[in-house]
Amino acid sequence: MPSPLSSLRVRLADLGDRGRRHSSLLRRVPPLHDLLELAARVGYGARGFVYLSVGCLILLSAVDVVGDAVGTKGALDWLVLRPLGRLWVFLIGLGLAAFVLWRVLQSVFDADHEGVSGHGLRTRMSQGFSGLSYAGLAFAAFSLLVRAPDGDPAQEGVVRSQEQAATVLSLPFGNWLLAGVGLMILGIGVSNVVKAWREDFTEYLACSPRTCRRVAPLARAGHIARGLAYLPLAILVILAGLRSSARDVTSFGSALEAVERQPGGPWILMATALGFVAFGAFSFIEARFRRIRPPRDLKLD
Repeated sequence: MPSPLSSLRVRLADLGDRGRRHSSLLRRVPPLHDLLELAARVGYGARGFVYLSVGCLILLSAVDVVGDAVGTKGALDWLVLRPLGRLWVFLIGLGLAAFVLWRVLQSVFDADHEGVSGHGLRTRMSQGFSGLSYAGLAFAAFSLLVRAPDGDPAQEGVVRSQEQAATVLSLPFGNWLLAGVGLMILGIGVSNVVKAWREDFTEYLACSPRTCRRVAPLARAGHIARGLAYLPLAILVILAGLRSSARDVTSFGSALEAVERQPGGPWILMATALGFVAFGAFSFIEARFRRIRPPRDLKLD
């Protein structure tokens, strides 16, 4: 007996065939798997642009060219205030939405053919959580088209984080919930560092072995930088939960600023910035060379 998903696939395929037979315009539309591949590549490019922007802003902050360091949301706040900023942010939002679609196809429809083994399910679950985080970032990008930040993006990030922490603390067992959020952030950071050492980042790239060997260090440096950058924020959120104090919560960028004030902090911040730039660069490489395989249940042509 065919599954509901297979039945839906057959109906959509039949609908698409009938539409192409009766419309010359629809006959010019590329096959679905080509559209999905384009969406995925645009999404990787948008992710690369965001992290490249974050890395550059952190680097400029470390050498005191701009103000405080910012995270991904702060980078969008900064971009929207630049000339043609709304257009840039709109295009980034579209790209991130495309990337969210690709994450859904990876996690739900197993686009990478990870299977249902323990490792495969963990990978798909990680892709699903990644999709949720980028969905939030895409929503933030489109929100900026309606209301751009009025003041310093870094300070607005702190205020926004403290308001969210206060909302969590107002819930039953809110202090433990907030501490749990901090532990989740800590887990994300640690998992990125572990992934940097254990993952074969060239497995999904369709490039020559020589090129793959050259670009793999970018992915490792990027994941290490992302993982370590989460740790200061995680610690502050955990402490805020244990103390039941929303004022102890800060933003991603402000947590990095706290690191900069420590001995050797500027060098750590510069290394983090270069790691983010490396992650952005590797995202561009994925946009070009990643093997994009359409999920079997969505291949309509």
